Amino acid sequence: MPDLSTVLLLCLAAGFAGWVDAVSGGGGLIQLPALLLAFPGAAPVAVLATNKLASICGTSASAATYYRRVRPDLRTALPMAAIALVGAVLGALCASVLPGRVFRPLVLVLLVAVAAYTVARPTMGAVQELRWGGRRHHLAAGLGGFALGFYDGIFGPGTGSFLVILLVGLLGYSFLQASAKARIVNLGTNLGALLVFVPQGAPMWRLGLAMGACNVGGAWLGAHTAIRRGAGFVRVVFLVVVAALVLRLGYATFVER
Repeated sequence: MPDLSTVLLLCLAAGFAGWVDAVSGGGGLIQLPALLLAFPGAAPVAVLATNKLASICGTSASAATYYRRVRPDLRTALPMAAIALVGAVLGALCASVLPGRVFRPLVLVLLVAVAAYTVARPTMGAVQELRWGGRRHHLAAGLGGFALGFYDGIFGPGTGSFLVILLVGLLGYSFLQASAKARIVNLGTNLGALLVFVPQGAPMWRLGLAMGACNVGGAWLGAHTAIRRGAGFVRVVFLVVVAALVLRLGYATFVER
């Protein structure tokens, strides 16, 4: 266990990460780097597992808040979450075979394209206009959930934001409804990764649970902020998070080689 000042800073980072994740996804951009800075010599799996342990606490809180206040359609969210959980388990099992750096250039290109597309279409996500219905809708949601679950298990940064992208850009949900469903699906991906990491004894339990409590507080506040401020606010935060993710992955791809 690190010293008290380090724990307090990590808990502060976890609280802010919970807020960001509940609004638009992308809390891992704050929480995971904070853990890496605090434990530069730790095994990567221990850092990743502790991050997932803290994250699942906040994701559970924001998912519950969104469900009570927004009432997302569980007929899409729950099957998508279950399929994403399977993808996350497979991704976590493959993490040692396919390192994250393999994905960075592709993810970077996708993020730049998504940011440009979102900026060019200011009305996207303002209202809900589902692109498909019935079986096609659930098939697209399931395939997207599996792919992003695998991505979260094997690499992870920005999974919540990618879920919002999928739900808004491909399926046609509003940003607020997309955030609500993304939290439920992200809960599945976090659980899937932990099903692999916990039997390995990877999480730092006391630290992870302390950060998790702060993540819950941030997630509760973030979910209420998003619900109160609406889809336009979520869109702005989403673009800020995507820009930060582009900068972070760009630095990791071209500078940290």
